[in-house]
Amino acid sequence: MTVPRLLINIDHVATLRNARREAAPDPVHAAGLCMQANAHGIVFHLREDRRHITERDVRLLKQTVHGKLDFELSTNTEEVDICCDVQPELATLVPERREEVTTEGGLDVTANAERLDAVIPKLKGAGVEQVALFVDPVPHQIEAAAEAGAHAVELHTGDYANATTESDRFHELDRLATGAEAAHQAGLRVHAGHGLNYTNVQPFVRAVPHVAEVSIGFAVISRAVFSGLPQAVRDMRHLIHTA
Repeated sequence: MTVPRLLINIDHVATLRNARREAAPDPVHAAGLCMQANAHGIVFHLREDRRHITERDVRLLKQTVHGKLDFELSTNTEEVDICCDVQPELATLVPERREEVTTEGGLDVTANAERLDAVIPKLKGAGVEQVALFVDPVPHQIEAAAEAGAHAVELHTGDYANATTESDRFHELDRLATGAEAAHQAGLRVHAGHGLNYTNVQPFVRAVPHVAEVSIGFAVISRAVFSGLPQAVRDMRHLIHTA
C-alpha cells in the first residue's frame, strides 16, 4: 500500500496576514516550520486577485523551501508566466472564479482542451518538472488529462469531505478509488486534496489506492491556532502513516 506524502497548503496563513494588511503571520515562515516538522512539501495558490499568496511570497518560497513546491494556478497568462519563471517542481492547474471562497470543483479538462494544449507544453518547456490537473474523480476527465500531456491528476476530495451521511461518504470514496485506478492505468501520478482533515484522512488513505501525495491546508492551519504549526503537521503525518 502506498503511503501518501504530505504537502501543506499555506494559503490560509497568507489570508490571515492580509486580513489586517500586516507583515505577519508570514506564509514563508510558516512553510519553514512545516518543513522542520517533516512535511514533504509546500502548496500555494497564486490567485489572479492575490487574495492570499502574493508574487513576493512565491519567489521567497522558491528561495527558501528545500522540499517540493506545488504551485497552484489557473491558466491565466500572467500566472503561467510567473510559474514558468519560478520553475517549481510541480505546477497544478486549477479552475478559478473570483466569487468563490475556495476552489469548488475540478477543472473541466475537455472544455478547456485548447487552452491546456498551449499551457502544459509552455510549463514543461520552461523547466517545470511535473504538471498536474485538479479534476473531479470522473474517468473521462482523467483520460482527457492524460491526453493533454499532464504528468499527474490531483483528485478533488471535496465531495467526500462534505458528505453528511455514511452512505454518501462510502459512495464518494468509491468514486475516488475508481478515479485513482483510472489515473494509474493511464500512467498518471495520483495526488489528492481539498477538505481532507484529521477525521476523514485515514478512511481516505485506506480506501483510495495509488495516491502518491495529499495536499492539506485549512485543517492543519486551523489546528495550529491551538497546538502550534509543527505539532499540527506532525499529528497529520502520524494519521497518514498509521492509516
